[in-house]
Amino acid sequence: MTEEATRATVATADGGNGRRRSRGATGSDYTAASIQVLEGLEAVRRRPGMYIGSTDTRGLHHLVWEVVDNSIDEAMAGHATTIVVTITADGMVVVQDDGRGVPVGRHSTGKDALEVVHTVLHAGGKFGGSGYKVSGGLHGVGVSVVNALSQWLRVETARDGHVYAQEYERGKPTMGVAKIGPQGNRKGTRTAFRADAEMFETTDYSFDLISQRLRESAYLTKGVWITLRDERVDRERSFYFEGGLRSFVRHLNRTKEVLHARPIYVERREGSTFVEVALQYNDSYTENVLAFANNINTVDGGSHVTGFRAALTSSLNDWARRAGVLKEADGNLSGDDVREGLTAVISVKLTEPQFEGQTKAKLGNAEVKGQVQAAVADSLAQYLDENPADGRRIIEKCLTAARAREAARKARDLVIRKGALDGLSLPGKLADCQERDPERSELYIVEGDSAGGSAKQGRDRRFQAVLPLRGKLLNVEKARLDKIVASENIRPLIIALGAGIEGIGDSFDIAKLRYHRIIIMTDADVDGAHIRTLLLTFFYRHMPQVIEAGYLFVAQPPLYRVSTGKVTRYAQSERERDQIVKDMNVKNLSVQRFKGLGEMNADQLWETTMNPDTRTLLRVDSENAALADEIFTMLMGEKVAPRKEFIKTEARKVRNLDV
Repeated sequence: MTEEATRATVATADGGNGRRRSRGATGSDYTAASIQVLEGLEAVRRRPGMYIGSTDTRGLHHLVWEVVDNSIDEAMAGHATTIVVTITADGMVVVQDDGRGVPVGRHSTGKDALEVVHTVLHAGGKFGGSGYKVSGGLHGVGVSVVNALSQWLRVETARDGHVYAQEYERGKPTMGVAKIGPQGNRKGTRTAFRADAEMFETTDYSFDLISQRLRESAYLTKGVWITLRDERVDRERSFYFEGGLRSFVRHLNRTKEVLHARPIYVERREGSTFVEVALQYNDSYTENVLAFANNINTVDGGSHVTGFRAALTSSLNDWARRAGVLKEADGNLSGDDVREGLTAVISVKLTEPQFEGQTKAKLGNAEVKGQVQAAVADSLAQYLDENPADGRRIIEKCLTAARAREAARKARDLVIRKGALDGLSLPGKLADCQERDPERSELYIVEGDSAGGSAKQGRDRRFQAVLPLRGKLLNVEKARLDKIVASENIRPLIIALGAGIEGIGDSFDIAKLRYHRIIIMTDADVDGAHIRTLLLTFFYRHMPQVIEAGYLFVAQPPLYRVSTGKVTRYAQSERERDQIVKDMNVKNLSVQRFKGLGEMNADQLWETTMNPDTRTLLRVDSENAALADEIFTMLMGEKVAPRKEFIKTEARKVRNLDV
């Protein structure tokens, strides 16, 4: 999980929560001269979000994925065994493989093939099937988009006895394709690029994020060595896995107690599609399923995930009845029941995948559903017949999940009925806002009545709602749904948000969400950080759509107030406080440390933390699902050893410890 710093910059007459609208052109303004034709890669620079999703840190790292995926395609085709990714000391990225190299020579367009690949959209060797039988980059826009959004890019290709090179600036060649030396023992392609700071909000690459992605690629492509080097801090990691998906699942479950020692493994070719699946149950209450198509992480699922889920539900129900664990009078286990505590990795490789959008978030091939379903159903039935003890443990867990889900449903229905009878559909502690448009409404979740009182007084009631939480917050990582719904802290939050919760009945419906800006506002100390982590765990586990939609934020209240009497400034750290004191250069300064939000006056809380003109919010993002799952399990789960190791490893990075 990463958090992207975003500052609220909109301020209109509705209290700072509106959105500025530009006036449309009048009819007389719209003429033939208004029609623009964007040449070459100009369209990419004009609308980068259409090609890489965004221009924040997610889009920045998408450049790396596009180049690395080309090298992975070479490995999947059996032509590359080594990939090295380097973040240079001055912030460039270099990707090198030992594959076949990009072709060179005169193309039918009149340009060199190397230049065509890097400067023309929809140009590549992955359309007709002659270059690649299986690949992730099928639109032919990947490396050309990287080129368009790079201040500088240089590609070198070793093939046909020579090494060739070409350089570009913002997508335009600055030299012809040049022969720079003999090939010798060198193989493959080397691409170096510097992301254009004019196009991105940040050009700071995350070692951990890239490392996690490369680890996944190594699991998915058995037998390839992948190395990541970070010259900024002299750090290096290498990945190589012969176990493939089985090793991947073991890695994902390493901080959890598993129900069966060996992951269940599926490997089969269905027609032209290669299906590979590994799955293993653990004692947690959440599902962690990762899906890939041609090594591309399809975060929004698709037909391969649909086929897997159908096979899992039907196979477990069929076996449970054959084994007598489910009686004739018992109802079938639901999809939610059989996926509780499941960790699985689904990988399909096919010649003509149909992705939705250039960012390839969802697989659309209809035939893949049946192919995956058939492969998983047959293999799972065979495994359960051969390992009945494992099967019974899995079914017992599913039955326990079903009972907990039914209890949670009854608790939810009771809350709804009680609210309807009392005429109070919203929790009494909630101070709601006047605005009813979710896009213009925000909810502050605060800790305790004292902070809640200050927030209620300081807010702009037109669009800001406040919900105080009292008592010890439930750790949802260690609780089933029935306990979560019954919690005196969590239940009011679920009701206030109005969209339900994952795993009960119709589950979570984001269209019913009452606020599109949900802000966690806790004290800036250790206890506040703990409450914040508990809330983040809840949203990640049971309302992930809120995070995916970009609706969850963390407020940044100050720790210090520095005042001369006439001038007042606020600081969020000791370092910032010291700098303010130095800048003010006044003898009689008043420095106040806030121990909690409740110590702040309402006007101070508004000025520093709630006013859209002056506040700073951190948007919560879960770019990497596997990494986020691992962190939450480690920090909030049952196993102590992984948490202890994490604390020992990270303790050296701590600064300004509040004890």
